[in-house]
Amino acid sequence: MMTGPYKRDYGGESVFAPGKRRRLNLVAICTNIFLPWLLFCGIYTQMTFTAHYLHPRAAKASVFVGLVFALIAGCMAYRQKQREFDPMWFTFSSLAFFVATILAGVFGNMNFVYNMEPYYSMESLNTYPSVNPAKEKGQALMDAGRAYFVEGAGLDAKKSIGFKNDDLYCVAPISYGADQLATYDFWAVGVNCCSGVSSDFRCGEYNNPHARAGLRLMRNDQRPFFRLAVQMAEAAYNIKSTHPLFFSWVQDPVAELNTYRDDGFKYYLWGILSYFVFNAVTVGCSTWGFSKIGAYGGY
Repeated sequence: MMTGPYKRDYGGESVFAPGKRRRLNLVAICTNIFLPWLLFCGIYTQMTFTAHYLHPRAAKASVFVGLVFALIAGCMAYRQKQREFDPMWFTFSSLAFFVATILAGVFGNMNFVYNMEPYYSMESLNTYPSVNPAKEKGQALMDAGRAYFVEGAGLDAKKSIGFKNDDLYCVAPISYGADQLATYDFWAVGVNCCSGVSSDFRCGEYNNPHARAGLRLMRNDQRPFFRLAVQMAEAAYNIKSTHPLFFSWVQDPVAELNTYRDDGFKYYLWGILSYFVFNAVTVGCSTWGFSKIGAYGGY
């Protein structure tokens, strides 16, 4: 006769029987080390790489699937409790699945937004060689991902300016020759790399005499602030910009582009390794805690 909850494990024996040494549930321990990690890897992969770029809804649906796993484990823990079996490992699984899902969704999306999305987007755009800022118009290069400017083109730091909105959004026109252009449609940009009050643009490879190329800005959240900075430059220097395009000023756009890809893979691998260590330590601490109260049942 049972006199309280959690008196039996799967073998029907009393979990808290006095004087009886309980064995560790190795199945439950291994399951909780590897299953949440595999769930994390699956969601993290979907949220970081091509699937998110080509099928964003399907990638985000993987987060929902992870939450379903957490809910199922929670329901199984409740069922164990109703049957007066030990529910602790099922409860742990529910929490582990939930944490794995949230962390994979958040950090996978961050890695995608800051690294992989710019890489995929610029890879899908065109490359334009021999761009002359004095002759070309921004409207003709709206699909440019990489632009190589003609010899003699460079930054006109005297017409640079910054727009302050928490961060300082800095712009400088890409010009050609000493004469003022009819329209300045090509702009080098950067964040927090100018004073905002004087012509001291220090963004990208501004001091590299061999830099004469641009890598297109792909951050949609930053573009409106750079447009406002261009409007300030138009008013301050009495110039015109009809269709402004924003670039990072670099010598080798391909190498710069590959940096996004390399950083994305680096943070992906670090994320997988870090979560495995975190989850394994959590399981180890939980096993030690369960041993103190004699809760080895479940699974």
